[in-house]
Amino acid sequence: MKRIYALFMASILTVSLAGCSTGSKTVSGTFSGTAKGMGDVTVTITLKDDVITDVQAVGENETDGIGSAAIEKLPPEMVSGNTINVDTVTGATITSEAIISAASAALEAAGKDPKDYQTKASASAAEDTEETADIVIVGAGGAGMTAAITAVNAGSSVIVVESQAMVGGNSARSTGGLNAAGTEAQQQNTFDEAAGVEKTLASAADKYADNETITALAAKVKDQWDAYQSNPSGYFDSVELMELDTMIGGKGINNPELVQTLCANSSDAIDWLASINANLTSVSSFGGASVKRIHRPVNAEGKTVAVGSYLIPILEKTLSDAGVQVMLNTTADSILVDDKGNAVGITAKGADGQTVTIHASAVILATGGFGANLDMVAELKPELKGFMTTNAPGAQGQGIVMAEAVGAGVVDMDQIQIHPTVQFDSAALITEGLRGDGAILVNAEGKRFIDEVGTRDVVSAAEIAQTGSYSWLIIDQKMVDASSVIQGYISKGYTISGETAEELAAAINVDSASLAETLKTWNAAVAAESDPEFNRTSFAEPLDTAPYYAIKVTAGVHHTMGGLTISPNTEVLNTEGNVIPGLYAAGEITGGVHGANRLGGNAVTDFVVFGRIAGTNASAYVK
Repeated sequence: MKRIYALFMASILTVSLAGCSTGSKTVSGTFSGTAKGMGDVTVTITLKDDVITDVQAVGENETDGIGSAAIEKLPPEMVSGNTINVDTVTGATITSEAIISAASAALEAAGKDPKDYQTKASASAAEDTEETADIVIVGAGGAGMTAAITAVNAGSSVIVVESQAMVGGNSARSTGGLNAAGTEAQQQNTFDEAAGVEKTLASAADKYADNETITALAAKVKDQWDAYQSNPSGYFDSVELMELDTMIGGKGINNPELVQTLCANSSDAIDWLASINANLTSVSSFGGASVKRIHRPVNAEGKTVAVGSYLIPILEKTLSDAGVQVMLNTTADSILVDDKGNAVGITAKGADGQTVTIHASAVILATGGFGANLDMVAELKPELKGFMTTNAPGAQGQGIVMAEAVGAGVVDMDQIQIHPTVQFDSAALITEGLRGDGAILVNAEGKRFIDEVGTRDVVSAAEIAQTGSYSWLIIDQKMVDASSVIQGYISKGYTISGETAEELAAAINVDSASLAETLKTWNAAVAAESDPEFNRTSFAEPLDTAPYYAIKVTAGVHHTMGGLTISPNTEVLNTEGNVIPGLYAAGEITGGVHGANRLGGNAVTDFVVFGRIAGTNASAYVK
């Protein structure tokens, strides 16, 4: 009887081991493991006789367009190679490593040794290829995808090449929004514009009296403002005021024609995005803007979300629906020109080292800037040596080098922007929108030290001058409840919290009395809409709802304002100022739009406005 019972129990154990550890026995079944990425990443592996037949990865907190690309890319590679020894996705290293670790844990749950699944899948020899299209676009960030969608809609055939394993580039990392003047969303709100407009006009008169462009813009804005005050109707903003803000933000060295093009087409950029179901309806403050002008997306709960992770998937889907060929892991290395000097295609290197040649009647460069190439940054601006960067890994400046090789001119190459709110430990970008929505910056002594919505260069310089060259960004629960972006920062471990100002001060090691007094003074300034200490003119809600949160931030390389010289039609100009036929450029690869300092919110405007212009004009050139 005991023997029969033992045999019965053994049979049950054998059946259950399809999903349990079985030592050295051949295993079939489904097993899961979890590892920490930006949040928890769970990988489920299906084995059949020890062979990986399926891999599924899930990570709800991984960044859209970045970590999600690794979740999409790595599991099929594990299946095809029967291995967990796969290359991480550049730019999504944290998520990639979490997937690999979780896969290892799943194999251990199966009773298998992960070391047995470390054989690197051998890449088959790839042959050189040639392709032909009307237009080839180099770079699949915001500018490149916008240009591609516009060109296809104009009737052109398009091929897009992208050096990284995912689309998006720096655009995917954008957390703020899109600056636009005179939009319907602005008109649907009522804000107090007076203090900001008057401050800008005073700055123009005081600091830029010798700049003819700024003086002329200021005169137009003053006339518009006087007329508005005599007969207020709706919300006050104008193309000229946006131009004035952009020129002042750029220290007056911007190309006025490019600035005018940017601002005059900004409202239409909002409408175009809406036409592809990308709606930016929340309007708020951002550094350097006289009025509330930055347009941001909201989720189904009405909470603001990061603009990059919102827009990039929509642009990618629109591109896919249009049938555009996108060649990932394909790095362009030269521009082809004919004997007349016309751009007629590119060469590139594929993922397996093969040469890819694309013949085209026009080339659009949208490779971004060089903010991830810290050697290039330090060479052009030595004082930035050793700074961290917020840039995507693909921002290496290779598009600029390629264009220079065929005679393109460059401008403002030493104008490199640092951003004041980069998370101290991870180099993650913390959106300027928090400051626009009412957050403040305090130093190691618990005191404010600057107008938080000043231009990025001014705020960064003030922050660097503080003890330790860092600051704490202070927010409250009311702000958390209104923003899924902040909730994401909390889930990623960027925040420290306290139930009171004093408790938060103790947690971040600043003087409790100083921080409490700072919050009291600030909340009084919000109530009075007057900031005698630092002359801030943008106010939102007071910071008065516990618990309170702090994010440790410092300055990091964020944007390169310099790049290729272009016309307002996005034609690339040579070193003598003449058009290089068939060669266009849009986005951060170009120079002249932002001058010495880019205003937050203008980069997204830049890639939509000039991406559309590039796609339209390249198509017209082809035809």
